[in-house]
Amino acid sequence: MTQQHIVVVGAGPVGVIASLACAQRGFKVTLCEAESGVDESPRAATTHCSTLEMIANVGLIDRFVSEGLVARYFQFWDQGKRERVAQFDHDILKDETAYPFVVQTEQHKLAYMGIDALRAMPDVSVRFDTRVLDISQTDTQVTVNVQGPDGVETLHADYVVGADGARSTLRKALGIEFEGITWPEKFIVLTVLDDFEQMMGCCYRNYLADPDAWTNLFKISGDDGKGRWRAVFPSGADETDEMALSDEAAHRRLQHVCPTDKAYDLVHRNIYRVHQRVAATFRQGRVFLAGDSAHVNNPIGGLGLNSGIHDAMELATMFAEVRDGADTAVFDRYNRRRRDLNIEFVQQQTVANKKRLEEKDPEKRAAALDQIRQTAEDPVRAKQFLMRSSLIDSVRKAQAIV
Repeated sequence: MTQQHIVVVGAGPVGVIASLACAQRGFKVTLCEAESGVDESPRAATTHCSTLEMIANVGLIDRFVSEGLVARYFQFWDQGKRERVAQFDHDILKDETAYPFVVQTEQHKLAYMGIDALRAMPDVSVRFDTRVLDISQTDTQVTVNVQGPDGVETLHADYVVGADGARSTLRKALGIEFEGITWPEKFIVLTVLDDFEQMMGCCYRNYLADPDAWTNLFKISGDDGKGRWRAVFPSGADETDEMALSDEAAHRRLQHVCPTDKAYDLVHRNIYRVHQRVAATFRQGRVFLAGDSAHVNNPIGGLGLNSGIHDAMELATMFAEVRDGADTAVFDRYNRRRRDLNIEFVQQQTVANKKRLEEKDPEKRAAALDQIRQTAEDPVRAKQFLMRSSLIDSVRKAQAIV
């Protein structure tokens, strides 16, 4: 049997894991990245237990855990009262998964781990500074023209995976609509070296509800392994980017989370637009979309990257099934599993998470916080909540879709 070739576009964690999973299944893989290296800007860092199982399946789990932080718990707080409302313990899932916890590992670390593994494998090419120019396909082959360091080159592949981000060149080239909304406010990210766990008694993952200034607060290990805290806030309605990123605004927001007598040790700040969008289709012929090129969402709950990794593993399994004799009708299953479940488990959940944190009506806000408190205190409801929030339910439901 002739070895089949898969071209993956985008060397973020989704593209890298898709490449690794395909290579491990015996495919020839070419991974193309337009930029000169892995994007190290602070982005996703929360990896749920369902995804940890997949990272274990591609042989990266030990390094992944060692370079991150294990977070067994996560908490909801009433920001105005500075009171903890609820705590969820992933250990309640110990009979459902080998990894009853979350790991806080920055996404660029996962990309580097996967690339290290890919470079040690035969029939794999990892190419940076290689940009897709155009793409065409027949019933049996995909042709990709790329611009690399040595000029224009034509690649011929059995399948192409587009994992090239929210502004996906491939998605646009295929004319696939990216349906959804853009939130009116931007999200502000502030990273500090101060220890919120020590200052306010929180755990490594925290969601602080406030009608005007909700916060996501979580700890990451940092590239130096010494630990740092990342806080995410909404921008104000009339706040310019310059105002939002100013020292004064950063100080005000951090002091609102936890007042101190000294200035915070701020090491990074960023602001970005946030979208809830899903591609009209995740497949066109022999070209498939995965990760942010297929779907984007707000980061509350840490579901976007996880869903992208699930896309990657689904694709590798599906390609192998067809190669080994399954009918190509299996390809139609990708939309049913990945697109439909992204809407149900990621889009709906992240929108609900945002609304819970930002609710302005006092009665509705109190009711929402009381509901989350009661859920955390009831073992049955707490487990149901975590099965959904960790995407275990999503994985199991996907497996039942034929």
